Amino acid sequence: MTTTDRRALLTAGVSAAAAALAGCTSEAPGPRRPSAAQREAERVARAETELRLRAVTASRTLLERYDATLAAHPALAPLLNPLRRSVAAHTKAFGEGGTTVRPATAAPTASATSVAPTPAPVPVAGDPRAALGELAAAEGTASDAHTAALLTAPPEYARLLASVAAACAAHAYLLTEGARA
Repeated sequence: MTTTDRRALLTAGVSAAAAALAGCTSEAPGPRRPSAAQREAERVARAETELRLRAVTASRTLLERYDATLAAHPALAPLLNPLRRSVAAHTKAFGEGGTTVRPATAAPTASATSVAPTPAPVPVAGDPRAALGELAAAEGTASDAHTAALLTAPPEYARLLASVAAACAAHAYLLTEGARA
């Protein structure tokens, strides 16, 4: 065999091997089906997104109640402003991680108005003590909702929910004590 024959044989062999390998792929033609692990990861992500949305909604509703109470009873501002700031921080914390939060006091944009109408104003009791009682009840309801969500929350998010639930319970206590003063 001459050198030319060896080169031709080697070139033909490499070409055949390359052609055979090019035809061997790990993917079948058509759409690829997700694995069980991918489906589970998507299910968990959807569940966490729904959980975040519920938490943001509860905090935003509570923030709107604070704003309405402050508008109806400005004399309660020294008691309510620190608690309102805390609720606003909770709303912002819940909004992180992919859930967009529109602040309760922000003016609606044209696109936000076309998607979701502006919520009806929150009714507030005319008596300041009754208004504080209503706000305390709303804080208690939010605390209960966040506590119930702990059962299905992933660990890191459960810590945030537990902290906010405890803060809501503390706010309810302070508002109840504030109503007595």
